[in-house]
This record gives sequence, C-alpha cells and structure tokens, in this order.
Amino acid sequence: MPEPVIRRRDDNDLPACVQALAAVHAADRYPANWPTDPRRWLTPDGSLGAWVATDGAAVLGHVSLARPGPALADVVGVPAAELAEVARLFVGVSARRGGLARDLLAHAAQMAIGDRLQPVLEVESGAIGAIALYERTGWRFVGSSVADWRTADGQPAVVRIYIGPSS
Repeated sequence: MPEPVIRRRDDNDLPACVQALAAVHAADRYPANWPTDPRRWLTPDGSLGAWVATDGAAVLGHVSLARPGPALADVVGVPAAELAEVARLFVGVSARRGGLARDLLAHAAQMAIGDRLQPVLEVESGAIGAIALYERTGWRFVGSSVADWRTADGQPAVVRIYIGPSS
C-alpha cells in the first residue's frame, strides 16, 4: 500500500475535508463546536495555506497555517508578523495511529520555516492526545490563556500555547 501524500489543498478537496471533519467531530468533539460554515472554518482569516494528506482520492487529514492574532503573539513574545499559526489539524478516524498527524504537523512547521516564520499553535487544554503529540515532537509550551470561544459544555476554553521548532 502506498504512503499517503501530503499536498496543497485545493477547493475540490473541501467536501471530503468537511466529511472527515464531521467524523472527527463526532468521535472527538473537534472542533468543540461544529461551525455554521465548515468550509469557511477550514480556511480561517489570515490563511497562509492549507494541505491535505491523501491516499488516492481519499482525504485522510488536514492542516493549515494562518496569521495569529495579537493575543497569541503576546504570549509567545514575538511579533505576529513573524509567526505562522498551525491550525485546523486533524486526521480522519480511520487513518489514525500511523503517524499522519505527526507528518502533517511537521509539514506545516516546515512550510512556516521556509517562509521565515516561527510556527506556533494553541490547543484546548483538555486535548490530551494532541498535547502529547506536540510535546513528543519537540514543541515547547510557552503559556496558557483563556480563548474567545467556549467549550462544548459552555465553559470558557483554556488553551495551551506552543512554539515549534525553528529549523
């Protein structure tokens, strides 16, 4: 069986991305609150690019880079113009346990570094599996903050903020 391919996402990938995201949401509550417009959610404001992991026509996973907001930049201590935020990272339920999340994360970080930007990310503090991935792959915890959104149970979300490798 061939290895999945990571490539730039195009508009034709969006229906499959939304379908995979819906399965992830049902299994893991990610995103915590289902977006009104999932296609738009997959392309956040300030998007710097998005990539998919595919096996033939099947979309197995997704990641994007975006310009971070000033609050994230303040916690990191680096101007927002020098940062790229890893966002919308997920792997379809049936494609897990093969290192695909690690590969997508590394790809996004390398794309940021290639553009001379420091990769950063934030993750909801209850996302234990994601936190373990980030720490296992060398991302450094730099702080926490209260996000401007609420968790599925209506509580203010607390996010952990990480800075990625710089090379």
